[in-house]
Amino acid sequence: TDTDFIVWRIAYESDVLQRREAAMNRTRLAGYLTTSHRFLAMTKRSQYIDPVDPFHDENSRAKIVPGRRKYLFVYPFVKTRPWYLMSQEDRQTAMSEHIRVGTKYPSVKLNTTYSFGLDDQEFVVAFETDIASDFLDLVQELRETEASKYTLRDTPMFTCVRTEMPAILDELL
Repeated sequence: TDTDFIVWRIAYESDVLQRREAAMNRTRLAGYLTTSHRFLAMTKRSQYIDPVDPFHDENSRAKIVPGRRKYLFVYPFVKTRPWYLMSQEDRQTAMSEHIRVGTKYPSVKLNTTYSFGLDDQEFVVAFETDIASDFLDLVQELRETEASKYTLRDTPMFTCVRTEMPAILDELL
């Protein structure tokens, strides 16, 4: 309720993000904007997926190539402390089930980024799809997995419809 639109910025260097923020702050629009939430995270290879390098596969669920689908669902994510106290083998078993569920919904692209020490959450996840009901079904099914027991927080949830900036500006006027 406190967010009218999301600007999803992705860069390979943090100073690029800083320059984009500064450029936005120099616009006339900046005086009317308030940042209600900001999630900073970085990509890194998941320890739970197979060792083939997915970052060279354009269609991989592990590669972030944003903005190709109609809907975007973004939220911060925090695991419980007991999750990290489990053995790597037990966590892998739980995540393998979680991943199997995800692969049942190929229309939903997962973008997982890591925030350990960078921000208040441990992860920022962004799902993209052209079929919102697939995302709903995916999340409902994921709630029934073993790994779900170890979720401490996965809110606030932001549901967005991909819109180009000129259209957003037209809607704000």
